[in-house]
Amino acid sequence: METPTASAALSALGNERRLQIFRFLVQAGPDGVAAGEIARRLHILQNTLSSSLAVLHHAGLVTSRRDGRSIIYSAAFAQLGELMDFLVEDCCGGNAELCPAFAARVRAAASGV
Repeated sequence: METPTASAALSALGNERRLQIFRFLVQAGPDGVAAGEIARRLHILQNTLSSSLAVLHHAGLVTSRRDGRSIIYSAAFAQLGELMDFLVEDCCGGNAELCPAFAARVRAAASGV
């Protein structure tokens, strides 16, 4: 991952509401959640949710697909894994094995678990 891409992702997550939405989508897993359900569960107005999802989508952190009349949003787990890798690629002076618990979490996030 290049620095501008990482910066855009971190900027998108730097807003409390967008971070809340992203964490909700991570918890939902790869199947994702319909936009209306996100709005209901997080008590967010639909137009506010749409704006937040657009920022997250532009940053590559969420994906969307149509399912009938609904749009289903999912966390982009591959992009999350790349961001995590970028953030810790020089962890412990390049010796990531010194941080096994953190490295395990990074691998789990990258695999969508």
